[in-house]
Amino acid sequence: MTTKYIFVTGGVTSSLGKGIIAASLARLLKARGFKVTNQKLDPYINIDPGTLNPYEHGECYVTEDGAETDLDLGHYERFTGVPTSQANNVTTGRIYKHVIEKERHGDYLGATVQVIPHITNEIKDRILALGNTGKYEFVITEIGGTVGDIESYPFVEAVRQLKWSLGRDCCVIHLTYIPYLAAAGELKTKPTQHSVKALQQQGVQPDIIVCRTEKPLTRSVREKIGLFCNMQSDCVIEDGDVTTIYEVPLKMRDEKLDVQVLRKLDVPVTNEIDLSKWEAFVYKLNNPEKEVSVGLVGKYVELQDAYKSISEAFVHAGAQLRCKVKVRYIHSEYLNEENIEEKLAGLTGILVAPGFGTRGIEGKILAVRYARERKIPFLGICLGMQCAVVEFARNVLGYEDAHSVEIAPTTDHPVINMMEEQKAISNMGGTMRLGAYPCRLEKDSLAYKIYGTDEISERHRHRYEFNSQYLEEFQKAGMKATGFNPNTNLVEIVEIPSHPFFIGAQFHPEYKSTVIHPHPLFVGFVDAAMKYKKS
Repeated sequence: MTTKYIFVTGGVTSSLGKGIIAASLARLLKARGFKVTNQKLDPYINIDPGTLNPYEHGECYVTEDGAETDLDLGHYERFTGVPTSQANNVTTGRIYKHVIEKERHGDYLGATVQVIPHITNEIKDRILALGNTGKYEFVITEIGGTVGDIESYPFVEAVRQLKWSLGRDCCVIHLTYIPYLAAAGELKTKPTQHSVKALQQQGVQPDIIVCRTEKPLTRSVREKIGLFCNMQSDCVIEDGDVTTIYEVPLKMRDEKLDVQVLRKLDVPVTNEIDLSKWEAFVYKLNNPEKEVSVGLVGKYVELQDAYKSISEAFVHAGAQLRCKVKVRYIHSEYLNEENIEEKLAGLTGILVAPGFGTRGIEGKILAVRYARERKIPFLGICLGMQCAVVEFARNVLGYEDAHSVEIAPTTDHPVINMMEEQKAISNMGGTMRLGAYPCRLEKDSLAYKIYGTDEISERHRHRYEFNSQYLEEFQKAGMKATGFNPNTNLVEIVEIPSHPFFIGAQFHPEYKSTVIHPHPLFVGFVDAAMKYKKS
């Protein structure tokens, strides 16, 4: 089958959930037996979100091949289980950088370099490259931002050109908002009409409209939208409120979004759709038998998107164990000796989150000590693992000034040190230890028991590491290194065997947790929290 290309655009307002719709459609097509991948085109001029403050853009998601990408790629992987890569996230910054480099290299033979055709050709090449791999039957590309944004013009123009050249191998889905005016008691379609008109003015006629709405769409509303937006009413899809994003694929199946897409793309609707595992997951998610309260200690807790993959990993693990995981977000910057009892009271588990920089670091270290001394299940991720090492060095080994050289470059006890290959690097973007690396687990460890194997692969995003010069002292005092990189001997996991559940991981397990395959570390952590609560 020729690769089919589906584009998801948005209008009226941002944050309607284009990424969830794109991921849900991918889930439906995959459930019909098709090979699918998702792609995100981001209109900002940053090369990637790796250097963006989480307050600006939420979490930076890392792929297997080490790309720092938009958090929507996390949704894609969680919904489909299909790994993404550098090619699945394209930014305006990357496009312009590549075009300018080609111009400097003389590739355009002295021609005037313009938005059309040079920028749009580069965009089209990035879209078609995924299809040209031969691995996918469908490429679903989400266009970031909303129609009418000046930043999105080149991307929409590229879609216009592709729609013209690909014909029935291309389909456009437009996500809009249908507001309900309580005073009038009506759903209003005018914002959608104007949004579609803006898209048409850029030369793109949507094939399907998905309507984000708080009230059910009546037949007359669907027909009105179809009439004004040049489509049949059965191509107007309702996207109503649901209790969890994981119900959206089921909602879109009932609305026959995938069926309409296949018809538009001239693909026979023959394969039966199998969402039995997904339905079982949603049922368990909505019908928990137990409940635990877990504290997430971090410095970006005002914006929960900064920890999106962690919060979703808790959802996956909780559903598997039929347990509702209530996450209490605790700001590490405001955590101190005076209020720690109050802030952490009642928790059955404590996770210290990843991050960078000095702000809130002492609060994280305090939270580690609280969990260690009170035998509360603890999971530290990346910087959270490093905080666990620092806390142990200070309060067990007695090195009061122990720290990471990231925070205290002149400390006499640098128990966390910069990695050798990082010391000569001055640029910020894309220069950390990124992507998947192997890890060998000690067979008598809690990690081995959780994973059920001694060889694992996990994704990383860091510059600093456990200082192995202190390893023997830590081991003798009761903190064991139980996971090592087999090639560099870098410490990847630390544990305290005398503690019911105390694990620090240098990697980011949350990136690999999916609906169908919850991450074992999160499952183990939630299970330990359940046991702690029972005890």
